[in-house]
Amino acid sequence: MLDVKIIRDQPGIIKDMLAKRHIEFPFDELQDFDKKRRTLITEAQDLKHKRNVVSEQIAAKKKSGENASVAINAMKLIADRIGALDAEIEHAEKRYQELMLMLPNLIHESVPQGKDESDNVEVRRWGEPRKFGFKVKDHIELGASLNLIDLDRAAKVSGARFYFLKGDLVKMNHALIHLALDFLRKKNYTLIQTPYMINRRAMEGAVMLSDFGDVIYKIEDDDLYMIGTSEHAMVAMHMDEIFDAKQLPIRYAGISPCFRKEAGAHGRDTKGIFRVHQFEKVEQLVFANPENSWVEHEKMIQNAEEFFKLLEIPYRIILLCTADLGKISAKTCDLEAWMPGQNAYREVVSCSNCLDYQARRLRVKYRDKPNEESKFVHTLNSTLVATERTLVAILENNQTEKGTVVVPEVLRQYMDGISEISR
Repeated sequence: MLDVKIIRDQPGIIKDMLAKRHIEFPFDELQDFDKKRRTLITEAQDLKHKRNVVSEQIAAKKKSGENASVAINAMKLIADRIGALDAEIEHAEKRYQELMLMLPNLIHESVPQGKDESDNVEVRRWGEPRKFGFKVKDHIELGASLNLIDLDRAAKVSGARFYFLKGDLVKMNHALIHLALDFLRKKNYTLIQTPYMINRRAMEGAVMLSDFGDVIYKIEDDDLYMIGTSEHAMVAMHMDEIFDAKQLPIRYAGISPCFRKEAGAHGRDTKGIFRVHQFEKVEQLVFANPENSWVEHEKMIQNAEEFFKLLEIPYRIILLCTADLGKISAKTCDLEAWMPGQNAYREVVSCSNCLDYQARRLRVKYRDKPNEESKFVHTLNSTLVATERTLVAILENNQTEKGTVVVPEVLRQYMDGISEISR
């Protein structure tokens, strides 16, 4: 949610942001409802004051034995008008809040302008894609030939885009999680295992429900949603709280399964384990002082880079353009890992600074001194590792001519020393 002062006093900034994002938004309607609700609230407050005055007049007339019928009739008219105003205020307030929750975040000046993902900008690369002296298999072929992934039986029991991991790939999946948690713990992140379901207020503070409804699962007949990432639960865990500025930054490493409908995704990703309805992820979440949030943003993407260097997976860093930027983010960098089976770089990490956008929705603040006015924190999130997508990269990059997969050296200590996966 944006600061209403910007909407009222600097509407040109909002219109410019919407144009850069290529988003159609009823901004005039938002302004109209903001003015309407304020006008109605002022009128209602004036009438409530007048009602109090008339009430005192009625009491005085009755006490002195005078006829109070005129004042009583006036009181009835005032009460009727207040009732009507309260209904109008409720309607105007509801629509105003709906629009405020749908209005995207401002964009950082370093974000490149663009019309779609083709205008995203490559920032840097690390590692050289391996040159194979044999025909490369994708992770689907490798998973089947090594008896590591069973998609057919998963479809039988759960439907499309589910999977069974088997054998040593299960160990590798958990090895990635253990490595990620140890990695962030050494960087003074607090480890968090989150709830897997959160209520509407928490989810609405973390995401834009008007857009995210096709992505997340709703629990029928309950005020609960399945999380799409541990960020959703972690960013909401401090709602309605005020930090002491000395506590910031607060860095969390969240571990959880993630649940997503992926209703709009098509093509090659519908097969295999790259884009699925359920996966595991270790997430970075930071509550930061606004003065330091861009420093924290850079640290988070550097953490992700360091992690993928440990796995020896070639990658590139992409800066998303204005049209491809998520509506809650002010700036996002993606880390794309090299996938030999697809002969392409694919996104495995997303690192975003949301400024005070989520904090305003969730009312998460900080205070420099006990008696000073509180201010909103900045929230930042970044994947460290989404394990299923990373398993795809490991399988495809580390395959051998004999059809086996070499285990990254950094993972072997978590896999009982296994150095190679074979049938």
